[in-house]
Amino acid sequence: MDDEVDRLVAAWRRERPDLDVDPMEVLSRVSRLSRHLDLARREAFADHDLETWEFDVLSALRRSGEPYQLSPGQLLRETLVTSGTMTNRIDRLAARGFVERLPDPVDRRGVQVRLTSTGRAAVDAALEALLERERQLLASLGSDDTGHLVAMLRGLLLPFDVNR
Repeated sequence: MDDEVDRLVAAWRRERPDLDVDPMEVLSRVSRLSRHLDLARREAFADHDLETWEFDVLSALRRSGEPYQLSPGQLLRETLVTSGTMTNRIDRLAARGFVERLPDPVDRRGVQVRLTSTGRAAVDAALEALLERERQLLASLGSDDTGHLVAMLRGLLLPFDVNR
């Protein structure tokens, strides 16, 4: 069965037989899956009255473990945004009651950002909804196929991993 990428690649091969369009076979599909994943994420988060960026910050705090607290600098590294953007995000999350600012016990000039029980409930519910939608996206794959795909994607992404 052909998909849209098969048709796109066939057209390019016909129109530009001098080019190797094989990368499109993989990366156009990854791009299309990315769009479906973005939509699934937005829907899962919207169902729980969260924006994607809110989930990203709250989930960084939740993954940090008890006491679910990080410095703004640690949150910057986790979410890859600028310090001005992070300050704005923390302000907005604090206004919603999802996080609170606490004095840093080590640095009197610093603060720690802690997930509140309201924030924890919101991020936990949104994560459950996200995982259900992601399962639906992967439903056509068997467990062996999923394992192979994980290994192949890991190999593709490792050169770009900023945490290495």
